[in-house]
Amino acid sequence: MTVELAREALHESVSDPASASMNFLNEVSARFPDAVSLAAGRPYEGFHTTDDLDRYLKTYLAHLEELGLSHEQRQRQLLQYGRTNGTIGALIARMLAVDEGIEVPEQAVMVTAGCQEAMVIALRGLCAGPDDVVLAVEPCYVGLTGAARLLGVEVVPVPESADGLDPETVLEVARAVRASGRRPRALYLVPSFANPSGASMPVPARRRLLDVAAEADLLILEDDPYGLFGLDDEPRPALKALDTRQRVIYLGSFAKSCFPGARVGFLVADQTVVDADGRRSLLAEELSTVKSLLTVNTSPVAQALIGGFLIEADYSLRAAGQQKIRFYRNNLRTLLAALERCFADHPRVRWNAPDGGFFAVVDVPLTADAELLEVSGRDYGVLWTPMSFFYSNGGGRRSIRLSCSALAPEQIEEGVRRLAALVRDRSEPEPAVAR
Repeated sequence: MTVELAREALHESVSDPASASMNFLNEVSARFPDAVSLAAGRPYEGFHTTDDLDRYLKTYLAHLEELGLSHEQRQRQLLQYGRTNGTIGALIARMLAVDEGIEVPEQAVMVTAGCQEAMVIALRGLCAGPDDVVLAVEPCYVGLTGAARLLGVEVVPVPESADGLDPETVLEVARAVRASGRRPRALYLVPSFANPSGASMPVPARRRLLDVAAEADLLILEDDPYGLFGLDDEPRPALKALDTRQRVIYLGSFAKSCFPGARVGFLVADQTVVDADGRRSLLAEELSTVKSLLTVNTSPVAQALIGGFLIEADYSLRAAGQQKIRFYRNNLRTLLAALERCFADHPRVRWNAPDGGFFAVVDVPLTADAELLEVSGRDYGVLWTPMSFFYSNGGGRRSIRLSCSALAPEQIEEGVRRLAALVRDRSEPEPAVAR
């Protein structure tokens, strides 16, 4: 007799709807391949080809040769397991200094298998006991909440405003958590063009948040995948660039600036750790034990690809990514213009106007759930993401996230046109006003 396992006996992350949302969206996209997908937050596929891979590898190998590594050493670096925290930390540190004004030693950089692994490592390393919790902006990227659920770490939501996270709300929530007997260890947020909301924190609020972190004894997990892609060139400094007290652990990825197939991310943790004997080290070095138990090390071949890309970019993603920046700016403007054109005469549809990034949020007069998404893909040929996926307690039920990153402008316009037909046909009656 074959083994049968009760699904209810497996860990909650297997069946939790929020944790499964990314797989669900992939499944819906596969069922409706001809639908215009305003759901996918992946980068546009036209910027790189497989021909680039050989060139990046050769560039990186030439760099190693210039550093004095022998043929055997170069072979070993790419073909063996390699250092747990990675081999391109110095290149990443240099890129951060050039693009972001973030000055950290290469030893503070851990190269990870995508930013998702960086989140898992940071959460596992910081949350040591049952009373340790992490605060997170809400609505929140499901990768963070899913990682926390996988680890058994409680996430306490901090509601976001139209201008991003309000520092005073963070302080209020942190105090309430501490008063309840729990310990708030860290705060997760995307300060620039957040996923899913598109919101971005003003610079004064960023500075105040760092003061709040010190006052509330919080570390900040700053996730910054979209910071390059503002609608203008207005400086929006990373929290880590403003961090003079080492309160910020910076989470980065090359998925949007380069390509996601490499699966290379990183974390910057330059906080000092002191053991019982007074020995001092950097947090990134201490977290290497956690990484070694997850993936042993990040693929040296993938690191070499990103290393070659950084060298060719002269260590500036911003300078090398001007074509991408222009493309994503135009796409976001196209999305916002299409919403205005298709919904201007619909008083019950509202949307935000982000200053950059990949996403916008639309409030609609209908319940935007997985069932409606099936109808939308099958009957209207357009896909989107229910905002309820990004809330912990039933929020966002009448809102959707639209992504404009993976499409050509004409596809964005057609997708919004199809969405308008769905909303027109499926809008729920306006509640009667009590007299």
